[in-house]
Amino acid sequence: MTIRHSTLIKRLAFSTFLLTLPLNAAFAQDTAVADRLKAALAAQGVDLSWTGVTGDTSSMVLQGVAVKPAAEKEALKIGDVKLEGVTEANGGYQIATVSTSPFEHSEDGVTLNLSPFVIHDMTVPAEGATGPLGSLMMYKSAELDNMTVKVADKTAFSMDGLAIAITPPADGKAMAFSGTTEKFAADLTLVEDPKSKEVINALGYQNITGNLEMEGTWQPADGRMDLSKYEISVDNAGTLGMTFDLGGYTLDIIKSMQEMQKKMAAQPEGADNSAQGMAMLGLLQQLSFNSASIRFDDDSLTKKVLDYAGKQQGMSGKDIANQAKAIVPFGMAQLNNPELTAQVSAAVNKFLDDPQSIEVSAEPPAAVPFALIMAGAMSNPLDLPKTLGVTVTANED
Repeated sequence: MTIRHSTLIKRLAFSTFLLTLPLNAAFAQDTAVADRLKAALAAQGVDLSWTGVTGDTSSMVLQGVAVKPAAEKEALKIGDVKLEGVTEANGGYQIATVSTSPFEHSEDGVTLNLSPFVIHDMTVPAEGATGPLGSLMMYKSAELDNMTVKVADKTAFSMDGLAIAITPPADGKAMAFSGTTEKFAADLTLVEDPKSKEVINALGYQNITGNLEMEGTWQPADGRMDLSKYEISVDNAGTLGMTFDLGGYTLDIIKSMQEMQKKMAAQPEGADNSAQGMAMLGLLQQLSFNSASIRFDDDSLTKKVLDYAGKQQGMSGKDIANQAKAIVPFGMAQLNNPELTAQVSAAVNKFLDDPQSIEVSAEPPAAVPFALIMAGAMSNPLDLPKTLGVTVTANED
């Protein structure tokens, strides 16, 4: 996509996320519940409205639903939202199926189209409900059949078969979540930057396809968030994967961050947000770091990049690889960590000789508070790799 469309695309992506928010208004026939849900969303910086409700207490349609984030001047109209199989449950509500209408939004020549977003087995707790997630709604699964982003009359990006699954926390166990897509596709011929276009054409990635997978757990009792898998695979290129394991990401932290974001969004344009920014850093310092990793599994991309770089310099791809192997030790020497330098050099050499996979991981022997990480980054950043237990490996399962 072009740089001039980046702000619009961000807004469209956020609009997609907001499709799930108006679902809370499904209980408009109970004014007290609707008002409480509306107030809860307002506290998170989102204004919710609808023009009418049809149906009965077991099946209904909210008409003319609109949402407006605090940072936006105009509400986003997303149309009707249908609820089926609504029943009372423990003072709250259980909804078998919630579905939005097909959605389309156009601006400055860019059009976002979404098929209905469908949620299954949504639970809305009773007012005053207790427990780890007593004040939050949960659902067991959701799917979006298709999403497309068009520039003029060309499809710049599309995604098919988004599926989300959630296992709510119970009996002290963590909440489990996963998400997959059947396929995504991007038309990179629409990129306008000449240098980027040259690289894309040289590598043969004018049109790319792939898929995404993610899974993890979250324990609301102590805030342990473990993203055990997040992989973006591009056909005939490779797979980029990452993981992280954090502690302290509790509901209190989440609510405090939401409140801080709301205050920052309410500030007039150009206002000084430094105080709120420092407060946000203070909240982040309450988290702890357990582990993280980033890994690339090659599927021909590395050789294409080496060959392209070599051609630019009148050399072979193998010559470029040898140059990289020679440069890495000198660059790593600045860290004053001989053990890590030797490890990185060995991993890079192994990967460039036989591109399969390369992984950077950080796993300290014990959880490290974010406050300590931030202090170390300011006082002695060269010691951070030791503090975090950084290792680099290549061609390992």
